[in-house]
Amino acid sequence: MLHRPTNQKDLLDMVYIAIFILIFFSSLCQSDDKLTQAKPLFPKDMLVSEGGDFALGFFSPTNSSKKLYIGIWYHKLPKRTVVWVANRDNPITTPLAKLAISNHSELVLSDSRGHTLWKTTNNMSAGARAFAVLLNSGNFVLRLPNGTDIWQSFDHPTDSILPTMKLMLRYKAQSPTRYFAWKGPDDPSTGDISYSLDPTSNLQRFIWNGTLPHFRFSILNEVSVSGGTDGPSVVSQAMVRTGDEFYYTYIVSADSPYFRISLEYTGKKRFLSWDNNTLSWAVISVEPNADCDLYASCGPFGYCDLTGAVPKCRCPDGFEVINGLNFSMGCQRKEELKCGKDNYFMTMPNMKLPDKFLHIVNRSFDQCAAECSKNCSCTAYAYANLSTADTKCDKSRCLVWTGDLIDMEMEKKDGASVAENLYIRLAEPPVKKKIFLKILLPVIACPLLLTFSGLVWTCKRRGKRQKENVQKRRMLKYLSTTDETWDKNIEFPFISFRNIVTATENFSDHNMLGKGGFGKVYKGLLEGTKEVAVKRLSKGSRQGNEEFRNEVVLIAKLQHKNLVKLLGCCIHEDEKLLVYEYLPNKSLDYFLFDSGRKPMLQWPTRLKIIQGVARGIMYLHQDSRLTIIHRDLKASNILLDKELNPKISDFGMARIFSSDQLQANTKQVVGTYGYMSPEYATEGAFSVKSDTYSFGVLVLEIVSGLKISSPHLIMDFPNLISYAWNSWKDSKIQELVDSSVMENCPLDEASRCVHIGLLCIQDNPDCRPLMSAVVFMLENKITPLATPMEPMYFALRDATPANAGDGNALTTNDMSLTTLEGR
Repeated sequence: MLHRPTNQKDLLDMVYIAIFILIFFSSLCQSDDKLTQAKPLFPKDMLVSEGGDFALGFFSPTNSSKKLYIGIWYHKLPKRTVVWVANRDNPITTPLAKLAISNHSELVLSDSRGHTLWKTTNNMSAGARAFAVLLNSGNFVLRLPNGTDIWQSFDHPTDSILPTMKLMLRYKAQSPTRYFAWKGPDDPSTGDISYSLDPTSNLQRFIWNGTLPHFRFSILNEVSVSGGTDGPSVVSQAMVRTGDEFYYTYIVSADSPYFRISLEYTGKKRFLSWDNNTLSWAVISVEPNADCDLYASCGPFGYCDLTGAVPKCRCPDGFEVINGLNFSMGCQRKEELKCGKDNYFMTMPNMKLPDKFLHIVNRSFDQCAAECSKNCSCTAYAYANLSTADTKCDKSRCLVWTGDLIDMEMEKKDGASVAENLYIRLAEPPVKKKIFLKILLPVIACPLLLTFSGLVWTCKRRGKRQKENVQKRRMLKYLSTTDETWDKNIEFPFISFRNIVTATENFSDHNMLGKGGFGKVYKGLLEGTKEVAVKRLSKGSRQGNEEFRNEVVLIAKLQHKNLVKLLGCCIHEDEKLLVYEYLPNKSLDYFLFDSGRKPMLQWPTRLKIIQGVARGIMYLHQDSRLTIIHRDLKASNILLDKELNPKISDFGMARIFSSDQLQANTKQVVGTYGYMSPEYATEGAFSVKSDTYSFGVLVLEIVSGLKISSPHLIMDFPNLISYAWNSWKDSKIQELVDSSVMENCPLDEASRCVHIGLLCIQDNPDCRPLMSAVVFMLENKITPLATPMEPMYFALRDATPANAGDGNALTTNDMSLTTLEGR
């Protein structure tokens, strides 16, 4: 009598494994590019296209056997580049699996337990004897013996577009082709980023983040899209309509290298060509390629200007920005439209047309213009070069807009541009003057004005020149007798006290920008047109005569876009004044440490500030004529211009090093608690590595939005350095990153910045990188980074000022070092 086994599940597993082994050995002789019903594909097998360009098989993104996928990749490249994944959301987790053709002519992927992980569907009956073949285009086709293709991978793409692949815009009643990026660099599952045609229109394409638009491409037209590398590669885009199909495709020349388009989890779409010289993928183009390129980032009626060296948001003529600190609020009309009044249409050339348009059929250009002109709610129109590949559609190219204009760009004028003319409605031309005011009045007034001005200028010039010469001699004597580094040949403007008083309206309180231990800062209008910031040092200022001279001598010799520009200085009796360029956005700490304003500093802006400050310090240490140690680098000394670009300020504590000098010592430690390096705080020793330490602390503050001097804001950790170290060590960067920027902050970028910050605050100055290395690490994201050691954190104990009135000076006896561990 037979007894049933005690563990039926184990017995079934053994049977499945035995069957797979038998089929595996029988499959060793299968053809290179074909899959048949008699010969399935197993993890050790691989199909190779007839020309050898592509391979299909099992793979793991992390080179482990925990999760396996069926995919297609380039066969001849040294590094695997996957272009298609079958079971992207259902990986294989058992030791064995197979890809087979069923009796119903379906491709079926199953594991060793018999579970179906992925399959194709069709309406074929049993016994059709279909087979699958991997073509040299990268297309995996399920084909009948009579040559009919019943399924193909090109109709079910993942994240890549290959030449000859059809990007279906319309096919009968089916939805357009949609591509989904991988969820992460090692996770091929369906991500949030996708790419498809606008479901409400057949005329434009989007990159989506979930259901929200992330980036919008130009309206489809008949202008071909082409590109190339340093060889014979030519890529062209073709619009095609055949029968029920309406699609576009990419075509490459026969002798071109490999070409593909990749949709990445970061939200970017890259055109890539293989470079045989560097053995890597060369980027032909990338979209989006600027911060203001993202969907509606410049707000209503604002447009992203791509014609300059740095893309930026602007307002059209006749419009003005609503909020200079937040351009995403857009622009508003300087003069409101009035219905029934003859309006003016301004032409904006080379524009990516706005979203939310209405396509009006059966209109010529003149009819299109008249259609918008007679409609009071019409704000703009365009006669676009729309695609006529869809021959059943109306040939009219008339587009009109009602309401706000959203997501506009002004592109550079070149041969590949697909931009159009946009006609925006205004109440009247931006500049409208009568002929009398334009021509006749200037002709009469100019000679009289020149004659009168000449007489006045001659009289005043003599007295003014004498006073200025006296003041300049006094200033030069004051500076040159106290500082050996002063170069008398440097052209430096000395500004009269009278001009400064006029510019600041006699230092009125409503012009005051701020105040501190050094004195007060006022906004001024120099010569009636130039905005400046005037630092007025008080008599009891902690920035005394030595610091004043130091700042004038140093900053007069420094010229860099990330250093604040000193325009001039003045000494008048007891008054000492410094005149700087005016920066409207105040200092970094004004935004960074305020819960209401910190959302204005989103991650791309914070990364730009980190990189800009690093370049400014590198210039001070290495690229300027002198080696300069700032010694007081902190958030309040980083000023922001109207584009939120950083500029380092306050050089009163700075020191100059000779070319062969590596380190110096001081008896009096000056600076700000928290930003000072251990060797400087305890021994008075400072070098370029002291600024590196301060920069590292600043990076941690920018990433986290927390002050180094506010440990009470951090739960369970004594200070920001300990918090950052533990977050980085435990791979919990998302807990450290400021919550107000998490939504658009790539964690790999934030983690790299924290990593670099920890390298900068190493206890041993020899372990800290030079700022030139820091700049290189920030701008080259693939550069490997050294592993930092756990940093110490020094704390004040009964600290008292070394001198009365000098809030930044601390005696070295007041400092101690403490190693702190995160709880």
